[in-house]
Amino acid sequence: MEITLVQGDITLQEVDAVVNAANSSLLGGGGVDGAIHRRGGPAILAACRELRASRYGRGLPTGQAVATTAGELPARWVIHTVGPVYSASEDRSELLASCFRESLRVADELGAASVAFPAVSAGIFGWPMDDAARIAITTVRATSTRVADVRFVLFGEDAYATFRRVLDRWPGAGEDRPR
Repeated sequence: MEITLVQGDITLQEVDAVVNAANSSLLGGGGVDGAIHRRGGPAILAACRELRASRYGRGLPTGQAVATTAGELPARWVIHTVGPVYSASEDRSELLASCFRESLRVADELGAASVAFPAVSAGIFGWPMDDAARIAITTVRATSTRVADVRFVLFGEDAYATFRRVLDRWPGAGEDRPR
C-alpha cells in the first residue's frame, strides 16, 4: 500500500472512493460532510436517506462505515464513517481507529483500489490534529487491505504539516501528490 498526502479539496480527488467524515444522521452537515454533499449533488443525499430508511433509522453508529454513490464527484463511491467527538476525560481512540479500519473494509468489499481520507474527527469533533494523524496513519498501515493507494487529503497547511510529520516517522513514507 502506498500512503500519500495531499493538501487540498477531497471533493476533487479522482479515486475509487472518498471517505466522508459524516455525522450519524447521514444527512449532511458541515465541514467535509457538507462539502461532499454539496459537490456530489442530490444523489448522495438520496442514497443516504435510503440507507436510513432501510438499515440505519437511528443513525450510523460511531466507528462504522457504509458506502453510497459518489453522485457528481470524480470518485465512484463515498464511504461514510462517523468519527467520535473528542473527549479529554474518556479514551475514544479505538472508535477513531475503527473509522479507518471499517472504511478500508468497505473499500475492499467494493473492490476499490484507491481511497481518499480526510482528517476524521479533527474538525468540528475537536480531536487534536497530531493525535488524529497518529491514529489515522498507524491504523491504515496496520490494516490488512487490498487498497493500493491511500491518500490523506488535508485542508490547510497546519493539518498537512502535522500529517507529514507523523508519516515521515516511517521508512519509505509516501510521497506528496499534487493537488
